[in-house]
Amino acid sequence: MGTRTRIVCGVVAIGLGLSACSGGAGGSVQQSGGGAQGTDTVTVAFRTPNWILPISAPGFTQGENDIFSTALYRKLYSYKLDGSSADNVDPERSLAEPPAVSDGGKTLTITLKDNTWSDGKPITTKDVQFWWDLVTANKDKWASYKPGGFPDNIDSFKVKDDKTFSLTTNKPYNTAWFVGNQLNRIVPLPQHAWDKGDAKQTFEELTAASKDPKSYATNPLWKTNSGPWKLQSYVPSGEVVLAKQDTYSGTDKPKLNKIVLRPFTGDDAEFNVLRAGQIDYGYIPPANLSQKGYLESKGYKVAPWYGWSITYLQLNFNNPKTGVLFKQPYLRQALQMLIDQPTISKVIWSGMAAPTCGPVPAKQGSPAGQGCAYPFDPAKAKQLLESHGWKVTPDGQTTCADPALCGEGIAKDTPLSFTVTSQSGFAATTKMFAEIKSAMAKVGVQLTIKEVPDSVAVTPACKPEESKCDWDLSFFGSQGSWYYPAFASGERLFQTDAPVNLGSYSNPEADKLIEKAQFSDDAAALQEYNDFLAKDLPVLWMPNPVYQISAYKSGLQGVEPQDPMNLMYFQDWSWKS
Repeated sequence: MGTRTRIVCGVVAIGLGLSACSGGAGGSVQQSGGGAQGTDTVTVAFRTPNWILPISAPGFTQGENDIFSTALYRKLYSYKLDGSSADNVDPERSLAEPPAVSDGGKTLTITLKDNTWSDGKPITTKDVQFWWDLVTANKDKWASYKPGGFPDNIDSFKVKDDKTFSLTTNKPYNTAWFVGNQLNRIVPLPQHAWDKGDAKQTFEELTAASKDPKSYATNPLWKTNSGPWKLQSYVPSGEVVLAKQDTYSGTDKPKLNKIVLRPFTGDDAEFNVLRAGQIDYGYIPPANLSQKGYLESKGYKVAPWYGWSITYLQLNFNNPKTGVLFKQPYLRQALQMLIDQPTISKVIWSGMAAPTCGPVPAKQGSPAGQGCAYPFDPAKAKQLLESHGWKVTPDGQTTCADPALCGEGIAKDTPLSFTVTSQSGFAATTKMFAEIKSAMAKVGVQLTIKEVPDSVAVTPACKPEESKCDWDLSFFGSQGSWYYPAFASGERLFQTDAPVNLGSYSNPEADKLIEKAQFSDDAAALQEYNDFLAKDLPVLWMPNPVYQISAYKSGLQGVEPQDPMNLMYFQDWSWKS
């Protein structure tokens, strides 16, 4: 899951392009001068977003929602990872100047640039204050909230004037972490259009409106925005049309008039329409990568989209039946040794994935996956299980023979049998779990694979006594499980009670190292954190695919570089004349 977030810098990434139905074949690819719907429009394969309010809600943190929301409502800060600016702040897209740091690192003073809402009203500190009041009064309903974290870690929020405000933290933070992972959440909201005078009532009404997608395009609430696009039409689980916002005050003004976001039922449906030239920007499913040359011959450019991300298989430590198994470090190690990441990356993902070895993603071009703590080794996994009291039955059912060795709370004859809740609609994911299931069966670990449209929604963080806590393992990584914000620390993922810690992992040493990365300017702190969790296995590390293998018509400009933090800036796109 991602800070996009994406996942969401910091969001859980769920793929573009998979949701509702779409059409068939035929047609040809135009080389330049316009796309499937003319010279002012681009059609994009894109899963239908289902959350519009720029305050994330539990169960709605999918990457497409962040892209959609950001197109309509600009964040206080935008980021880029190319090393060209301090703390990765994007000076062009950001609504504010980079913060001025004082008071021994505790106070950040922020000055807004001159920008306006779509109705011409200026964007001021009142709009930042409005966002602040909403999240502080309703933080328990905010997906980004963790007790003790933002905004609890702010001692004072002060407005100096219409353009300047300051935040004073309760202790000094690593400035790069605070700018990249805390300030990234602030989204000025139109106080003059939305404020009902009471933060709880206002939030309740905004949330209710966000849960009513069929009214997105008609509800007056969403007509006042700050982004480069406005919502022209919206079909629940169907097509979404964004139109250029003529009054947009940013410097990165849209060059096109419309963006059509079109969902598909799955990889095959999307690829058939892509081959027919009926979408301008889509993706090649890994299973179809052999047809890359065909698409290029028809006028498409192919561009792997590398993500600032990791991919993992979530373990539910709180499951009342299987949680006690996952709490055994040796068992997590054995399960990890039964996942052949290098081969899966090469064969099933056609080389468009790399092993994940720990919680900090590898930079593009670095040797991702080298030196994983628990490489694929079925013989060692079998030995590890047997040494801890398990009767290993290859191609049968492995059970606990000696409870004294199996671990506390594990009864005699307990089977190693689990259900994986995975995403539907991704052919490569289906093949990957078929391979993992086969490998695990050879040492008597039985997996049942259950595919659902939205594995995030049906595998929430839970307490053992809750009925919703019956899931064992969850996978939502067909296009990366978690897309980080600029600073790749783990306070939202792996800290005790973190908001996206769906499996309820908890380790005091991990908590300590995560805090060290947050508060220390020592660059080695992030590496320490990575090395510990790489071995402790809060999750099972999985092949990390590129976000997608994008394919777009050669006449479409401005698509690359694709944002590694999983956002799409449609305003940069244009057709060659």
